[in-house]
Amino acid sequence: MFPAAPEAFLSHEPTGRRFALDNGQSWAIGRGDGCQILLDSRSVSRLHALIQRKDAGGFQLVDLGSRNGSFRNRKRVSVPVLLHDRDHLIFGDQELLFRCRAQTPDAVSMADSRNDPTTALHTNRLATILVVDIRDYTPLARTVSESLLSQTIGTWFLRSGQIVQRLGSWAQKYIGDAVMAVWVHDDPARLQADIRGALQAAVEIAAATAEISSALPLPAPLRIGAGVNTGAAILGGADYTAMGDAVNIAFRLEAATKTLGVSLAVGDPTFRELDVRPSGPFVRREVALKGYEALSVAWGITFDDLRAFLSR
Repeated sequence: MFPAAPEAFLSHEPTGRRFALDNGQSWAIGRGDGCQILLDSRSVSRLHALIQRKDAGGFQLVDLGSRNGSFRNRKRVSVPVLLHDRDHLIFGDQELLFRCRAQTPDAVSMADSRNDPTTALHTNRLATILVVDIRDYTPLARTVSESLLSQTIGTWFLRSGQIVQRLGSWAQKYIGDAVMAVWVHDDPARLQADIRGALQAAVEIAAATAEISSALPLPAPLRIGAGVNTGAAILGGADYTAMGDAVNIAFRLEAATKTLGVSLAVGDPTFRELDVRPSGPFVRREVALKGYEALSVAWGITFDDLRAFLSR
């Protein structure tokens, strides 16, 4: 169950239209069918942006690769940004006002304090990081129209974000053609369950990717790779991100799936917590990760085998 949302909505001042942000955890913005915030303008992409409700009750704005960009208070949004009461949001030629009347000055002050690294960053928190990346994105971007590319990446971001949130991710970050999701292990008794949640998210994102690929007129099927790693990470910041060696290794593991010939590569610390027999579906490989001198141990697996493993 999600916490009760504060009284929040988007207001289109010229027409007086209001778009309530009261039920659910995310609201798609665009001119395409299925968008909860439907804006009738050719300057707005079919799937333009996304508003997500954070677990703590706040809201953030995510641009979904739109052609004309998304803006908060006249500044272009390139990474997810927190929203505050009376923020002005622009999508193409459409301007909306974000209202969240439950936000008090104290609440806004607390949110703004996350910009301060001294108070906002928490060191040595054990976390599992999942990185999922679209394969061959650059050739795709060169061969399809901007509108189709925006629809593809926007839909993929939306579906991926919904999956990782539902499966317990503490935070998500959208980076180019990749999604990073973080599971924080505050309860040692839930460590293995949290890791399995991250692996389940990878499986479900793979299935969603196949659905998106079959529904859109793309020149070739979309393919993804994924890396998962567990370790100490620095968590926090204004956009609720994660940093540190464990995060870097997760990105390197995802990149290594291309040379390993697997769908997903799991770091050795993650694999040990799963308590899986070495003779199981995971294949042990030693791999050279970019930026690391010594060889690293990675455990590779296909999405089909991972799905079967998680269903046991």
